[in-house]
Amino acid sequence: MRGMKKPPTLLAAAAGLGVALSVALAPVAAATPALKLEPCRLRGVEHDALCGVLQRPLNPAQPQGPSIGVHVAVLPALARNKKPDPVFLLAGGPGQSAIGLAAAAEGQFARLLNRRDVVLVDQRGVGRSAPLACDDDEPSAPLADRLDDDGVSRLVARCREALQKLPHGDLRQYTTTIAMQDLDAVRAALGAERINLIGGSYGTRAGLEYARQFPQRVRRLVLDGVAPPDMALPAAFSPDGQAALDAVFAACEADAGCRGRHPQLRERWRAFGATLPKALPVTHPLTGAVETITVTRNLLAAQVRLPLYAPALAAALPAAMERAMRGDLGPLLAMSLGLSARRETQMAMGMHFSVVCAEDLPRLAQSQDSPGADFGTQFAELYTRICADWPRGEVPAAFYTVPALAAPALVLSGGADPVTPPRHGARTAQALGASARHVVVPEAGHGVMALPCLRDALFRFIDADTDAAAQQVDAGCAKAVPRPPAFVPLAPAAQQPGAPR
Repeated sequence: MRGMKKPPTLLAAAAGLGVALSVALAPVAAATPALKLEPCRLRGVEHDALCGVLQRPLNPAQPQGPSIGVHVAVLPALARNKKPDPVFLLAGGPGQSAIGLAAAAEGQFARLLNRRDVVLVDQRGVGRSAPLACDDDEPSAPLADRLDDDGVSRLVARCREALQKLPHGDLRQYTTTIAMQDLDAVRAALGAERINLIGGSYGTRAGLEYARQFPQRVRRLVLDGVAPPDMALPAAFSPDGQAALDAVFAACEADAGCRGRHPQLRERWRAFGATLPKALPVTHPLTGAVETITVTRNLLAAQVRLPLYAPALAAALPAAMERAMRGDLGPLLAMSLGLSARRETQMAMGMHFSVVCAEDLPRLAQSQDSPGADFGTQFAELYTRICADWPRGEVPAAFYTVPALAAPALVLSGGADPVTPPRHGARTAQALGASARHVVVPEAGHGVMALPCLRDALFRFIDADTDAAAQQVDAGCAKAVPRPPAFVPLAPAAQQPGAPR
């Protein structure tokens, strides 16, 4: 479940269970908002789920003012005698729908679902929870609108103006702090005294903020690909992406086959960048339309960045770069745009900017991150440009802190992650204190909890009856996961052994 990524436009850049469906909710106080759950079907989910809407004030400071509906889906535990502490999945982005990840959650957390409900809350601004989606943010949109910084800025400006006309269009009310107050209201409505939180990417920031505000409600905390609250995201994009790209170059240089096919790839790639900008014909990988676009260094860097999230895709970068240097951007665009077009990775861009502009941009000037050679300052510049006109919510100073947590925390990092690498997980685990363990998978990318052995470790971590047992769960198995070898394109049929001459 990937999450914290540059927006897709910028990345150019239940068999019915019958009576078993009834959720045994603990009695709740009269002041607790009502959450009526009814059977529902979710895309890709085998069993029936339970869905409901919790009304929340748009502006917490005006409880009698306009309200929004926060949508909730529960994947019910299969056992009748279930555990009282459900698992809450916090999606990434910011801007990703948790309910949209239901099918993946049912598969990945199958063992947890034997005894625990899995709760999916669409954070305010995403899914059907007062959505802040940009209608123009379509994967099939003309490439110039998705790849060019000016085009992206115009698209976002139009989106902002349209969103502000909505009944829920006060863009200052979509901060992580407010969203986690919504989440605790869901917890209370479900009657759960304590909950287990699993956050991926931006979901880790949300999990940390929930733990800061409601530490007594956290039983276990899993953070996969940590985006700490004090991380100035647009500034960190560049050095973290650069480290991941440098690892691709180094792996190719260390492999005789890759080195032979792509000699001096690092140097030639940068030399190619120096020849830009130039106009090139490009076939849209989704529509097939041929467009002529101006290829700039920024555009090129943005296309390289997304494949870095997944080592299996990054393994194809040397070949795609080689084609790009010959004037064919097709493979590179297909990898980046194709991945960003996947339903589960699409995001509500209005919510994305409401979070980043309020929480990250104010700290941009204080960032100590140095730009990477290939990525430069393009991400910081673009976000600065967009956020200049984006309304910003109030963020409490305490938001940027990570207090020590008594509950056990499992912190996971991929060594080849281009956006939330181990440096962020390490300092977050240290801040959380002795209850936290940091596990690094050296050759993994963005999001590692789906790796088979880590999936088992995560189950044992949450299922452990005592905190001491949870802290002793062995999660070191994934350290031996190898880096995928460089992709070797198939030779044309006429050149393959045994082909007719």
